[in-house]
Amino acid sequence: MFWQTLVDGLAVGSLYAVTAIGLVLIYKTSNVVNFAQGEMAMFSTFIAYQAFTHWAWPYWAAVLAASAFALVLGWAVYWLFLSRLSRAPLLSQIIATLALFLLFRGVAGAIWGNQPFSFPTAVQPTVVRFGPTLILSTQIITFAACLLLMALAYALFRYTRVGLAMQAISQNMFAARLMGVSVGRVYGFSWALSTLLGAVAGMLIAPTLFLSPTFMEGVAIRAFAAAVVGGFASLPGAAVGGLLFGVLESLFGFYISPAFKTTFVSLVIIAVLYVRPGGLFGPRTVKKV
Repeated sequence: MFWQTLVDGLAVGSLYAVTAIGLVLIYKTSNVVNFAQGEMAMFSTFIAYQAFTHWAWPYWAAVLAASAFALVLGWAVYWLFLSRLSRAPLLSQIIATLALFLLFRGVAGAIWGNQPFSFPTAVQPTVVRFGPTLILSTQIITFAACLLLMALAYALFRYTRVGLAMQAISQNMFAARLMGVSVGRVYGFSWALSTLLGAVAGMLIAPTLFLSPTFMEGVAIRAFAAAVVGGFASLPGAAVGGLLFGVLESLFGFYISPAFKTTFVSLVIIAVLYVRPGGLFGPRTVKKV
């Protein structure tokens, strides 16, 4: 059962990791923590549900439409709200994301109601046997899709022109602007990409948790914790933190108690930050006195 539990934890942890990478992308470029990340992913997942259930679209067409909607939503949220607060204190921008959190949840509840809905899976779940371990085909697809997204996000940030622009802005926004980098466009791109990553995670986990205006709340909290533990400015740290959380949560829930697995994860956060305040992959800070 150890390997079975480990596989379950990796599948769930990969979803935490993808959502955490979305949070880190926005933080690295603008220093803003987007507390509306989960609700924006939830709203995008509802768009896929609407297209699939009410408009009778094929599954993949609904997923692609929701992904395109997520890109537009992230871009629009930045330009309509956050760009207007670019000169405001950082705390004001963070409070704005909390307001967006409430806005998206309220609008989703008003449109679709607060009852849970079943969400379709990409393929019919089948059982694949690896020795003594039984793995669902949906878990394999989830883990593979998340690994691909994490690799693409890292490659984009590390090796493309827009990624280099994001790195330049994260180091010195004023110098990047003097060198011709369009800061507003890069910010908008980071918000769009972050929302897309959250939406994909939402559509992958919705068949398990059931779709409702609150179904991404737990995922977003764990993704935030994973980003903190990994180092909030590190994409590899967010990925490792998400996988670590999924595995530890799964193992503790099976071997100890599922009722206290959230408490256990909270203790892990405190322990890691006590040893490394900047996170596992965060930079060490040295203060001269």
